[in-house]
Amino acid sequence: MFKRLLVVTLTASLFLTLLACTGQKKNQVPPLIPMKDFFRNPTKVSFQLSPDGEHLAFLQPWQKRLNVYVQKIGEDQAKRITDATKRDIAGFAWANNERVVYVQDKGGDENFKLYAVNIDGSNPKVLTPFDKVRVGLVDDLEDNPDEMIIQMNKRDKRVFDAYRINVNTGDMKMVAQNPGNISSWVTDWDGKIRIATTTDGVNTSLLYRASEDQPFKTVLTPNFKEELSPLFFTWDNKEVVYAASNLGRDKTAIVKFDVPRAKKLEVIYQNPEVDVSTLLKSKKRKVITGVSFVTDKRHYHFFDEQRKQLQKELQKQLPGYEIVVTSMNKNEDKVLVRTYSDKTRGAYYFYDRNSKDFKKLVDVSPWLKEEYMADMKPIQYKSRDGLTIHGYLTLPKGVEAKNLPVVVNPHGGPWYRDSWGFNPEVQFLANRGYAVLQMNFRGSTGYGRHFWEISFKEWGKTMQDDITDGVKWLISEGIANPKKIAIYGGSYGGYATLAGVTFTPDLYCCAVDYVGVSNLFTFMNTIPPYWKPYLDMFHEMVGDPAKDKELLASASPALHADQIKVPLFIAQGANDPRVNKAESDQMVDALKKRGIEVEYMVKDNEGHGFHNEENRFDFYSAMEKFLAAHLGGRLQTREKAKQ
Repeated sequence: MFKRLLVVTLTASLFLTLLACTGQKKNQVPPLIPMKDFFRNPTKVSFQLSPDGEHLAFLQPWQKRLNVYVQKIGEDQAKRITDATKRDIAGFAWANNERVVYVQDKGGDENFKLYAVNIDGSNPKVLTPFDKVRVGLVDDLEDNPDEMIIQMNKRDKRVFDAYRINVNTGDMKMVAQNPGNISSWVTDWDGKIRIATTTDGVNTSLLYRASEDQPFKTVLTPNFKEELSPLFFTWDNKEVVYAASNLGRDKTAIVKFDVPRAKKLEVIYQNPEVDVSTLLKSKKRKVITGVSFVTDKRHYHFFDEQRKQLQKELQKQLPGYEIVVTSMNKNEDKVLVRTYSDKTRGAYYFYDRNSKDFKKLVDVSPWLKEEYMADMKPIQYKSRDGLTIHGYLTLPKGVEAKNLPVVVNPHGGPWYRDSWGFNPEVQFLANRGYAVLQMNFRGSTGYGRHFWEISFKEWGKTMQDDITDGVKWLISEGIANPKKIAIYGGSYGGYATLAGVTFTPDLYCCAVDYVGVSNLFTFMNTIPPYWKPYLDMFHEMVGDPAKDKELLASASPALHADQIKVPLFIAQGANDPRVNKAESDQMVDALKKRGIEVEYMVKDNEGHGFHNEENRFDFYSAMEKFLAAHLGGRLQTREKAKQ
């Protein structure tokens, strides 16, 4: 499941009362920013440098949809090379210096097709013109301008075979057939598939072969709770890989691993607080350059002096921001840089390391002013059983942090984590006068195996307690008005929303469920076919409908809808392959039968999340009004009426 969406509002009268009580000056409160400014498409985003560093490709809106544009560096005009009008381009990559590939699905069904087009718009081609087939990238074959390796579930909807495909013609050849249990393919520096990982639903195996003309041999079979994820081969391209591993340890670390002998050679980097799984490299110089990891914010540790100096140069140019190198050319002397913070979507910059030319390319959302945004502060609190729960608290700007209306926002996944940075939903809520609490409850990733494993079969139980304990902490701190607390989440966060109003019915005054699971039995029966190899793992992590019938029944909000007291707003995509529409339908039906107020929004051209701009506007507008009515808030129509 995916990360949530979010939005809300605060009542003008309450807001003015708070100002009067705290003695804040009116000019310290930011102006009411139009809802659409938070959720409209960016100006330009997802910049990538061509391999030769001569061109930029990026996504830019055209007819309300994100399309691919290409621009020669040093020139002002960009050329649009795609013509998507029904759905955003989901992603793209440079195939070579003259050709770009991109993926797109239909109506949110997540069956992505692969397309290609030249940078002048010529020779457009649907490379994978297959219906109800999902494509993914295995290796872009950087040194092979005509081919790449992809994976598709064309032969069997449950598993993905690997294909070598010509990016100009679409001609393809299967290079590895999935016997039914392979979950990923790993290539070496020559683009040869040398490693595969398998799953039987519970146990994972690492397979290896010295060359593509040899059979795979199993070298390691840990339980799925243990991880050895190959990142890339060492530079001699023989038998050793760099990997992210938690074998024999709690926190994932970067290691060097001898694959055929299944032997850890050395730990490259570890952190006592969090998992580390991102390793930086210079392919040109054939060195590993550093790692990045997230505690309260993103941090780096560098092994390489050149890369360390590059980061210093960039931080000197852009003080006060998180800085990420997003793209380099093959020669590694031209760099694309993205800035991040909690108060801005940031900007893209181009840096020529030879000439030292440094220039801004674009602000992603220049209409949102940093001075009007609120601080997103890392926080922590204790759960009832003594765990430290990390999270983030965003308080409305210009208002004393006392007796505030609150939106509690559990993240999706649930095997995911919230991180520090700009969140348009959170900032929208803060602009309307709400405090927003986000927490990384048990099961959130990044905090080690133990923190993850203690969430197994705890949906609606201790996982929900961690959310409840965060709310109670906020009340005990005097920040939250106990009568004005809403809960909102998407996907698993939607489940947690429904569980919150079902199992702690007196804690919240209203709720917004976005593509959330309501019934663990029906959810398990409607997962996509390519999730089926992981079904036994889901049974161990969530519960087995046959063996854990009582557990799943007790944790399914739809089966306990009689306990819900407060109004709900529910939103759902009709084509959602992850959380089927029936999850929302049955909850809405149960509430209506009991006379509980429920507003239901269904979008027929969306899946697991509303991606089309006009649908986002409808969703957030409805949510704003819903929360204003039940929680209170600065509402645009209300503010205009007072003027």
